[in-house]
Parts: sequence; C-alpha cells; structure tokens
Amino acid sequence: MDDLGAQPGNALCREILNSRNNFQGVQSNPMTSKFLRLLLAAAFVLPSVVLAQTSNALPSAPSAQPAAPTATGTKVGTIAIEQAIFGSNEGQRDFEALSKKLEPKQTELKTMNDELDSLKKQLNTQGDKLNDTSRAALVKQIEQKQKSFDRAMQDARDDAQNQQQEMMSRILQKMAPVIVKYAADNGYGLILDTSNPWPQGPVLWNGPAVDITRAVVEAYNVQSGVPAPPKPAAAPPTGAKPAGAAPAKPAAKPQ
Repeated sequence: MDDLGAQPGNALCREILNSRNNFQGVQSNPMTSKFLRLLLAAAFVLPSVVLAQTSNALPSAPSAQPAAPTATGTKVGTIAIEQAIFGSNEGQRDFEALSKKLEPKQTELKTMNDELDSLKKQLNTQGDKLNDTSRAALVKQIEQKQKSFDRAMQDARDDAQNQQQEMMSRILQKMAPVIVKYAADNGYGLILDTSNPWPQGPVLWNGPAVDITRAVVEAYNVQSGVPAPPKPAAAPPTGAKPAGAAPAKPAAKPQ
C-alpha cells in the first residue's frame, strides 16, 4: 500500500486548507482538530449506535442485524484518525477531487495576487517620482486591492475547509464501525487517537507496535471497494535516451 503520509493535492490546498501539510507528525489546524474531536465523539461514544445505523442501511430483517461488538479485550492501541481518513483510497480520491474543484479559485487568487504585487513594485520603484496626488491614489488602490485579496483568500480558505470537513465526516462515519470491529476482533479494550501530538493530544508517547492505523486503512479499503489511486509516472533518469531513439553513430576514423 502507498505511504499513508503522502498527500495528493495542489498549491491551493496547501495554502487555503493549511492543515493537511503532512499526516504523520505535524500539528493540526485548531479548527479542524476541534471539528475532529466533536466528530469522534459522535462516532465513538456509542459504538452500538454507529453499528446499528450502518446495519439499518442494509435491507435485512431486524433479527439478522449483527450485535455490536463488546470491548472485552485488554490491549491498548492507537490510531491516527486523520492519517487513516486521508490515507485511505477513498480519502485520497476525494481529496484529489476537491483539489481539482478548487483549481479555478487558485487561478483567480493568483491573478489577484500578481496584480497586487505589480502595483506594490510600481510604488517601490516610482513612488518617489510621483506627485503627492498620484502617489496617494496608488497607495489607496493598493490598500483596496489588498483588502479584496485578503477577503477572497479567507472566503476560499473557509469554503475549502468546510468541504474538507464534510469529506472527513462522511468517511469517518463509514470507517468508525471498521475500527470498532477491528479492535474487538483483536482483543483491544482501548483505542487512543494520535492525530495530534502531545500536549494537544492525549498520548505522550507510543511505539509502532500498538498502532493500528495501517491495518484499519487496509480493512476499510477492502470494505469501501475504492481502488488505489494510480501512481504518478516516474521521471526518466537524467541522461536517459527516449525509447526508440537511434544509437549514436561512431565517430569517423581519420584518413
């Protein structure tokens, strides 16, 4: 399986989301972390309710619905929920789709920023040559465009984060029963989230032996049926000849 720390996306998502720089060891955006804590509470406080909702979505008789697993194990495990969501095939696919969706906004913001930079350079290079009226007009124009850009950037960031949170909520609601079942089947009595490092998160230290993130992602990928995203084509080695290229002719011998 691909590295769970890999992040699909583009420059806009790196800028306006500003919370998914890496899924293995950076501090999360506070608003996203708060949202995730609320979402985890809704998904895991009553696992039986989550599992019942999942079962009710299937057209089966009430007597055929599986009973919710009971936490009878004694093992303690950890899972990085954010890493699991974005590392799953579905998470990678949906995040890539969100990135593509945001590309027009990226282009719009870049145009605004380029225009603003051009005016600032004009002020720096020609400001001392302008009369007071012209300089004041240029400064006012820059201030107005700066406010417009900042407002557009904040709106874009808010919209992108809202869409990202909706995506996380949708996937986690389907992933929660997989986590509960895996924990029950493998003797776990407690699972802790390590999405945020201590002291923002509850875990001071943990070793890889207790981490179930990859196992849960693999189980969820099987359940979701979403194929792994295609890997980007590897760049040819430097100096490599293109396929089908004719071999170089030997140098002519001197007469």
